[in-house]
Amino acid sequence: MTYYQCPLCATPLTLQPTGKHYACQNQHHFDVAKEGYLNLLPVQHKHSLEPGDSKQMLQARRGFLEAGYYAKMAESVAMMIAAHCPSHQNLRLLDLGCGEGYYSRGLARFMEEQTPVELHGVDIAKFAIAAAAKKQSNARFVVASTSRLPYVDHYFDLVLRVFAPSNALELNRVLKPSGLLLTVTPGPRHLWQLKEFIYTDVKEHTLEPELADGFVRIATERIQYQITPNPEQRLALLQMTPFAWRANVQVQQSIQSLAELTIDVDFNLTLAKRLENSQPISPAAKKEVDE
Repeated sequence: MTYYQCPLCATPLTLQPTGKHYACQNQHHFDVAKEGYLNLLPVQHKHSLEPGDSKQMLQARRGFLEAGYYAKMAESVAMMIAAHCPSHQNLRLLDLGCGEGYYSRGLARFMEEQTPVELHGVDIAKFAIAAAAKKQSNARFVVASTSRLPYVDHYFDLVLRVFAPSNALELNRVLKPSGLLLTVTPGPRHLWQLKEFIYTDVKEHTLEPELADGFVRIATERIQYQITPNPEQRLALLQMTPFAWRANVQVQQSIQSLAELTIDVDFNLTLAKRLENSQPISPAAKKEVDE
């Protein structure tokens, strides 16, 4: 069964007899990289030469995550999935914005004896996908935009989105009827102490983030604890946040200079179900309605 669709014409992609490339009925070809991943981000869909995180940012993120600071959250994600997915089925799971596959690998370890998982990961950063494919050869990783997912309609049972951008139309399209969406977003006090270095008036995140159009919330969990990363890990953590661009050199030096800094981590886990026959309104249609 094919699971990819052509990013140029949206027809199914099939692996060719050589096993070295995929092609669609319109003869668009996409080579399998030596690491095992597939690049389905055509040049006309790129907004820069190398979209996504740089090698330096990926190395910083890798060091922070592999130090285990987000391990409690990752375990909670796996437990929520296991609790709501039947153990007898082959779970088709897409890790959206997967990076180097940290959460994908954790899920595979946690669920390997309980639920067979067909694991897919997608990210716009080619360096990240190459690293993920090297570390987890039994998963299927793709370079692509989360707003143009290169998968056939209604293929996945569950989509995992950890601090990643998404498109409600695409989520509805690739998920099966009644498929699940597990989203991890910042809790009210997430990284509060880091934000105090940057903002004069630090504001809390909302406790219940907005649901994607076409979904209904079925479970929530809030995970809170504290971490004490070393100076280099603090800067790596900062680079993983959307407010990093506001941290000038002086701010970064202040964050790094402290001998010790305890930081709150606060996560919202939201499990939602796709409404059957859901037809979310496109952004263009919404604009017409508003006007």
